[in-house]
Amino acid sequence: MRFPSSLILTCVLVTLFFPASTSAALPNIVLILVDDMGYGDPQCYNPDSKIPTPNMDRLAREGMRFTDAHSAGPLCHPSRYGLMTGRYPFRTDVSRWPTEPLIKEGQMTLASLLKDQGYATAMVGKWHLGFLEKGYDQILPGGPVDRGFQSFFGMRASTDIPPYFYIRGDRAVAPPTAQIAANNSDGWSPIQGAFWREGGIAPGLELKEVLPLFTEEALGVIHQHAGAKSASDDSRHKPMMLYLAYPAPHTPWLPAPEFIGKSGAGMYGDFTTMVDAEIGRVLAALDETGMTQDTLVIMTSDNGPTWYDVDVEKFGHDSANGLRGMKGDAWEGGHRIPFIVRWPGRVMPASVSAQLIGFTDVLATFAEICGVKLADGAGPDSVSFLPVLTGSQPEGKGLRSTLLMRAGSNGAMTVRSGDWKYIDQLGSGGFTKPSFIKPGLGDPKGQLYNLREDSAETRNLYLEKPEIVARLQAEMKTVIEAPASR
Repeated sequence: MRFPSSLILTCVLVTLFFPASTSAALPNIVLILVDDMGYGDPQCYNPDSKIPTPNMDRLAREGMRFTDAHSAGPLCHPSRYGLMTGRYPFRTDVSRWPTEPLIKEGQMTLASLLKDQGYATAMVGKWHLGFLEKGYDQILPGGPVDRGFQSFFGMRASTDIPPYFYIRGDRAVAPPTAQIAANNSDGWSPIQGAFWREGGIAPGLELKEVLPLFTEEALGVIHQHAGAKSASDDSRHKPMMLYLAYPAPHTPWLPAPEFIGKSGAGMYGDFTTMVDAEIGRVLAALDETGMTQDTLVIMTSDNGPTWYDVDVEKFGHDSANGLRGMKGDAWEGGHRIPFIVRWPGRVMPASVSAQLIGFTDVLATFAEICGVKLADGAGPDSVSFLPVLTGSQPEGKGLRSTLLMRAGSNGAMTVRSGDWKYIDQLGSGGFTKPSFIKPGLGDPKGQLYNLREDSAETRNLYLEKPEIVARLQAEMKTVIEAPASR
């Protein structure tokens, strides 16, 4: 995608207006991860979006908006694994998440890195990286509090994947001893609308209450940190790291009554508007506590939307904003996501960067902010984008040589290198049908696109550019076979 030179120049000149701080104080960090929201849903990314997103738009006005940012995978659990560890999720078996932890004991995470640097670390929301499950009346090892977070309140996975119950620390608040029947919505596909699967549920738990309850918990973390007064409580001397992982606008789409009809994109749009309002409550808490100026906020989505071509036609709303595909896919709509960073005094307001970055890069960025070097084996696929945030990285000079990803359903591998993108098979590799196409005689065996000229991936150049195909295949092989990509 191309951007006005004035915007790029503004981004590059950020250091003229916001020189690096000479203070040793570290910023508070609030990392907000929403679930299954498309690149074209926030209005700051898509002026034609039919979903009001005033709070995301506020973050974009006050910070930097990335236009070529990618989740670590086009599905929930691989995406989160890459975000937490700085390691490509294809390097482990992410299918293990329902019964055991994906992150190994002692493996560095965002939380353990920051805790070691003196942060008070808290997580609220959807984990989806596994616990060692031996019964929900037992301790649940291997979760957030065993991987660097000092506190956790949330759920094991999505609010359409049973069993449904809250976890505080490493124990169920109430085990899922009741049952809930499956649910679907008329007029939508089987995996859209107010969809959830049947299964166990904690007595009294209401799925429609999960989203606002997580916001309440996050507000409690912020106010508790801001209000620490006791001389015996050293948390007042520590910066705060809050990871708020909303399970929305992932299904079930359950907008509160005051949001119904507020968008032009049906249940999905209304629920996304509600998500934006919940983010607004978090930003208001930072304002009220006087923490805004000292806090780095990142807002992003774990992968692309569950939004079909028929939905675009029905509502006139393109959740992927012209990108091809959806959640699960190797195509851009599956994993190119909104990524906004606000850091007062360090990041130029209303700036835009076209730098290629990925979720795995957050770990190295936080390490550089703290002034520490990652140890060997930690964050093996992580590259710091701090120079982009502070304006010292020329926009025309890429941080990354490659970015790799595995698609969501059949193992299709993708590599980005500059403007070029290679997919090692035909088809979407994910939810868009057909997921896999067997090549016929004389057909290309994979896909090659120039994203600068063709961001919608409409023209497969595989047969026209064999030398580029060969180069990207070699680069992909090198990264896959190496223990690290940096």
